[in-house]
Amino acid sequence: MPVGVPKLPYDISEDEDDEDEEVTWVDLYDRLYRERALFLFKDLSPETANHIVGLMIFLNIDDCTREQFLFINSTGGGVMYGLSVHNAINFVLPDVHTLCLGVAASMAAFILAGGSQTKRIAFPNARVMIHQPTSTFIQGYMEEVIADTDLVLKLREDITNFFVQISHKPFWLVFEDMERDAFLSAEEAKAYGIVDSIGDRLQWHRKRK
Repeated sequence: MPVGVPKLPYDISEDEDDEDEEVTWVDLYDRLYRERALFLFKDLSPETANHIVGLMIFLNIDDCTREQFLFINSTGGGVMYGLSVHNAINFVLPDVHTLCLGVAASMAAFILAGGSQTKRIAFPNARVMIHQPTSTFIQGYMEEVIADTDLVLKLREDITNFFVQISHKPFWLVFEDMERDAFLSAEEAKAYGIVDSIGDRLQWHRKRK
């Protein structure tokens, strides 16, 4: 028998001193969204990216003073979809914490590194993988192949420059690292500048206070 999304009680009364509390039942993820907890737990697709970007912008409009938390466990996905989430992180007013729980690979690593400075976290057993973006072009006219190649080369340069900026390493070294799938432990990701700290339970609870 399939298990549905759990329902949780949520107090919607605005007056904290009101004895007649008005409680409604919301699903688990809706409750987490209200606490500014967002999740990238799938491959990046149009639906996944649009869902995260939409939530970030809505929460920014709802209350631009409350920081957002993006939990990541993803093997990546479409380059343009990852760029849209990365751009949204930089667009919204509150700081966005990025937290890698399991794996952040490819464009998911790019999103992880794009979190607010000092607020990018990888947990001890997490793994981060960086590499160059590749084309999804398979077949077509020669003009389309050339245009697609030019776009990929430009995206490669932009993404490499981003990692150069955060790692303070020379361009040629970062480019060489990203020519293959480079898997990094949490400690190595911190040394590379992708995250700022190695997370633990106490650190998370301190940030939530």
